[in-house]
Amino acid sequence: MVENEKEPQTISLFGTVNDSIVDGPGLRFAVFVQGCSHHCPGCHNPESQPKEGGIETSIDELVETIVSNASVHDVTLSGGEPFEQAEACAVLARKLKARGYGLWAYSGYLYEQLKGRADAGDEAVAELLEIIDVLVDGPFVEALKSYDLEWKGSSNQRVIDMKKTRQRGEIVLWSNRYEPPARPASW
Repeated sequence: MVENEKEPQTISLFGTVNDSIVDGPGLRFAVFVQGCSHHCPGCHNPESQPKEGGIETSIDELVETIVSNASVHDVTLSGGEPFEQAEACAVLARKLKARGYGLWAYSGYLYEQLKGRADAGDEAVAELLEIIDVLVDGPFVEALKSYDLEWKGSSNQRVIDMKKTRQRGEIVLWSNRYEPPARPASW
């Protein structure tokens, strides 16, 4: 999507955390959008569910706030539900990616549902899926909750490596383990 006057200039936020260590690896800036139709029982941010009540925030000002925090180099979009503000989140993600930030997004939708929306012509969802590095997908299921899980709240959720998923055309789970480069056949 090319930046133009029709794209959103603001985003409705539930809040932000400028030094999160629980929304992905390392020290990151977490952006919690307002509004989520999933209404998962046991949601850790139930106040973010109503579409109304968010803080209308300039996307450019939010980018400048993030950039002014020299301690973080990665951003997580959470909520609320980022894909219910896909246009604004895509604009934010594009501007952050242009500045070199790594991007994660949490969604109560499954990747397959989001990919279906993108394939059906939802340009904002398509762009957001193209920009993010990692997608944590699936609704939070309280009965499957565990504090032993890495970067997700319930065992049904997946932590998807979006770059590898795009390259291979199939879901590839993210791993923070070191993978040595493949050796050339001549070794």
